[in-house]
Amino acid sequence: MSTRIIAIAIVAANGVLGDGERQPFEFAEDWARYKKVTSGHPMIMGRRTLDAIGRWLPGRTTIVVTSKPDDVELPTDGKATGFAVSSVEAAVDLARSLDDDEVYVAGGGSIYAQAWPFLTDLDLTEVHAEAEGSVHFPEMAAAEWVEVRREPHQEFDFVGYQRVE
Repeated sequence: MSTRIIAIAIVAANGVLGDGERQPFEFAEDWARYKKVTSGHPMIMGRRTLDAIGRWLPGRTTIVVTSKPDDVELPTDGKATGFAVSSVEAAVDLARSLDDDEVYVAGGGSIYAQAWPFLTDLDLTEVHAEAEGSVHFPEMAAAEWVEVRREPHQEFDFVGYQRVE
């Protein structure tokens, strides 16, 4: 069985992820689900996304993609594991070596775009409102993705997509 490479994101109705510093929406239920879904699996993210989160997330391995991997201060507290690499391809290869089941790509916009060819699934929180921001989730071609799950909520839906073979 091949490793599922899953983009996980909270996306505004107009495709906005944020402004490069913060995401416009935060829902407690979304954060709880994010923690549950990603725990125990490697996550790939850019340095700015790690900086926006403000800490290494416990219970999972975070692989940070940055032009200066040697400048990333890796976690030493024993609660989280971290690596820094210089390309999404290197991050995907490392993540696959750590988990042959699921790997999550957690942003930001440029990391999603670079990871797009590797993705097998999308795990999106689709917000029912538009937002201001300069960072967008890549456009999903209808012929490329099929919706496989939708869990409606008042302000957002949890939606799963799989890449069409």
